[in-house]
Amino acid sequence: MGGELSIVEIATKKTLMSLSPRLLMLHKPKGYVVTRNDESGRKTVYQLLPEWAFSQGWMPVGRLDLDSKGLLLFTQDSKLADRLTRPGSCRKIYEVWVRGLVQQEHLVKMLKGIKVEKDLLKVVNATITGGAGHKTRLEVELDEGKNRHIRRLFGALQDPQFGTPLKVLELKRVQIGGLKLDTASGKWRFLMPEEESLFLEMK
Repeated sequence: MGGELSIVEIATKKTLMSLSPRLLMLHKPKGYVVTRNDESGRKTVYQLLPEWAFSQGWMPVGRLDLDSKGLLLFTQDSKLADRLTRPGSCRKIYEVWVRGLVQQEHLVKMLKGIKVEKDLLKVVNATITGGAGHKTRLEVELDEGKNRHIRRLFGALQDPQFGTPLKVLELKRVQIGGLKLDTASGKWRFLMPEEESLFLEMK
């Protein structure tokens, strides 16, 4: 009948939809803001992507602040973006360098949660992975991301030697859910179908 799709046409349409990428990853460098336009004239992440990413409405899934770097996802699907940024939807792992000597007592406080202004900031997990001089390297895992979550959390803790606030020097997101960052700084790629399925199957 006129206007109706045949079984073959429906199957073809579904196949094309399944092959069409719905997510891409960008390795965001420091010094770029996650916005479509910046009134202050700062560099935006869209300058690192093809023109079609801007014109076709690819939007960032979550945020990384100006001084942070690492894995940032983009999609055209606003419902998918909302689902992936919902607290508890998927865990995110960060490599963090902190000025100051982070100790186990600090990690215990971070796991329990610290009230900073009106927010209760906490981590799912935090592990000390190394250090150099008076700096500490950690792996930090979150299941939600409030504004400048990790920076504010460490800033609420004191260096045991000098009594000054701990300060995040470097912050890099290296994993979202089961997806690990594998592109060079400033580069992007589409997710493979099996990688997309990690997120599309989430409820």
